[in-house]
Amino acid sequence: MSKRLHDDAIIIDGLIIAKWGPDIFRALRTGGVTAANCTCSVWEDFPASMRAIADWKQWFRDHDELIVQVFSTADIHRAKKAGKTGIILGWQNSVGFGDHLPFVSVYKDLGLRVVQLTYNTATTVGSGCYESHDGGLTDFGHDLVAELNRSGILIDLSHVGAKTSADAIAASKKPVAYSHCLPAALKQHPRNKTDEQLRAIADKGGFVGVTVFPPFLKRGVDATIEDYVEAIEAVVNVVGEEQVGIGTDFTQGYDDAFFQYITHDKGYGRKLTDFGAVTMPKGFQRIEDFPNLTAALERRHWPEARIRKIMGENWLRVLAEVWDA
Repeated sequence: MSKRLHDDAIIIDGLIIAKWGPDIFRALRTGGVTAANCTCSVWEDFPASMRAIADWKQWFRDHDELIVQVFSTADIHRAKKAGKTGIILGWQNSVGFGDHLPFVSVYKDLGLRVVQLTYNTATTVGSGCYESHDGGLTDFGHDLVAELNRSGILIDLSHVGAKTSADAIAASKKPVAYSHCLPAALKQHPRNKTDEQLRAIADKGGFVGVTVFPPFLKRGVDATIEDYVEAIEAVVNVVGEEQVGIGTDFTQGYDDAFFQYITHDKGYGRKLTDFGAVTMPKGFQRIEDFPNLTAALERRHWPEARIRKIMGENWLRVLAEVWDA
């Protein structure tokens, strides 16, 4: 049954940060991924973030048999029908705007649809989860939240500090997301969210994408796909099955230099954390393994309707609400 269900369902990954190119585009198709939030900026400034968008525009032209850009949820449905993967352009930081609010609408027109406020450390917007002092959302941060709301861009808080996240949840007029996180109840880690934080985002209509990234899982490098399903169930038990989905944080194709880049402030500064050896959970080690996740949920005797929600329908609903499309 799992193959039929997986092939038929809308499958949405709330965050992938792979080494983009045709190999990954083929992996998305092999995995049956309908759409994915694809990171194209982390520490990059305005020019570098713009170049990354330009790269994607070229890939959309060169690999249109595999991928299509997503501007609305209707594009996700069209991608499913066409047997392609819809690419949602997303950032894991807001520094690409260069603190110039009018650039938000410029990037919106180019297709940017998800923006994380900060990545691990502090900016003019607020504090990240590895910052020694979380000062909360700044006045400019409030302005940015309002502009992202107005533009219909989903606000992501996955790497954002606890106080800054709470301020953003309170300030936003639209649902916000932890696109890729895990529950602190299973493992204490600066990137994991407490039950209180999970409830706070859900109570405002927000969303929780559950990551498979092993440093944050209870058993770390010894984790299997069953440990990942346990984490999904733990989040569902806190916030309910309507506001939970998948956000793998797959880093497929990258070597150690990439992990050095993302674990140092601004990509080159002080060391923020050490992931050690990153070995993805057995059974769900690559994007191509997505059908294994559907099968694992079935082994837990989940109803088909719940599986469809978690694998993509919940993401589809919240994106439609935020994007107004």
